[in-house]
Amino acid sequence: MADAKRSFLLLGPRQTGKSTLVSSLNPDLSINLAYESTYLEFARNPRELEERLSALPTAEKTHTVFIDEVQRLPSLLNTVQALLDAAPLRYRFWLTGSSARKLRRGQANLLPGRIFTFQLGPVVSSEMQYQLDTAQVLAHGTLPGILVEPDLYVKEKILSAYAATYLKEEVQAEALTRNIEGFARFLSVCAQYAGQFLDLAKLAADAQIARQSAVRYFEVLEDCLILQRLAPFAKSPRRRLVQHPRYYFFDPGVLNGLLGNFKVSADRIGNLFEHLVVTQVASSALARDRRVELASYRTEHGAEVDLIMTINGETIAIESKASRNIGKNDLRGLASFAEYFGKPHRAMLFYLGTERRKIGPVEILPWQMGLKEIGL
Repeated sequence: MADAKRSFLLLGPRQTGKSTLVSSLNPDLSINLAYESTYLEFARNPRELEERLSALPTAEKTHTVFIDEVQRLPSLLNTVQALLDAAPLRYRFWLTGSSARKLRRGQANLLPGRIFTFQLGPVVSSEMQYQLDTAQVLAHGTLPGILVEPDLYVKEKILSAYAATYLKEEVQAEALTRNIEGFARFLSVCAQYAGQFLDLAKLAADAQIARQSAVRYFEVLEDCLILQRLAPFAKSPRRRLVQHPRYYFFDPGVLNGLLGNFKVSADRIGNLFEHLVVTQVASSALARDRRVELASYRTEHGAEVDLIMTINGETIAIESKASRNIGKNDLRGLASFAEYFGKPHRAMLFYLGTERRKIGPVEILPWQMGLKEIGL
């Protein structure tokens, strides 16, 4: 990104390392709107950015400007646009934010055509040479600060506090909802049903809120990049497919923190492993800036495949099994999809074993080898 000739906006959930990453590029000017005093200075003075830029040396160079947590002051993007239009070679802006919703609600000018937009998720397997410790990441996820923290108690304390910090700094501070208690209940209920098909009426009832509130709260969680919705695979006139989307939290460690349970027990490992595979595929595609379409597949009779991925015109069906032993019965969902789809595609099963195998047309791979195999 440092060599890019255009300005960029980097979005991502909190604690994914956005600020650290951009700071490492050594910008000429850094502005952190997370600091209340800095935020108030810019909120009070519409010309604050221009005045700070005027104080930079006048050498014949493009000045790089890092503005952190830009969603706190969406109107600032109008000034950024005016500066880029007036002198496109004089400044390069590096912007970060954790809420696309806040930017849109503030009627922010997202500068189409003037800046590139990227998204940053947790650490992905390729960044660690495909050597992540599976047991550890199932329990504590792959947020950068968590991966490098040696103290187990500290890891779990940070992850347990994530929800409270998120509610305070993201939801309450940015006025994304007035009913913070109802939102907190809804977030907790979402964690309990994560990985299942989305049923907003059920989530609303369990959280004791109105259904329309549940719709709005779920959108807030999506826009703040905490949740990802997987659309159902395409409808078929030949076979009825379940048309409800599934949803996943962006990191297994954050999910465990919300649930207050870091044990990868037999009754939880399947859902956690599925979360890991789905989020690693999604985050890896974002990290490589590759456009992919992700969907889930389930028939009305219960045959299902966790992930149907379309990338560069190729369709890949990926099933995840939290097991070291795979038999033909584990391939029924992939067989159902092959019959339904009726077109050439790649069928893969990611598992916890260490050996590469093949049963019929299905490639059976250790999960990190599978990510490498599909270029993620």
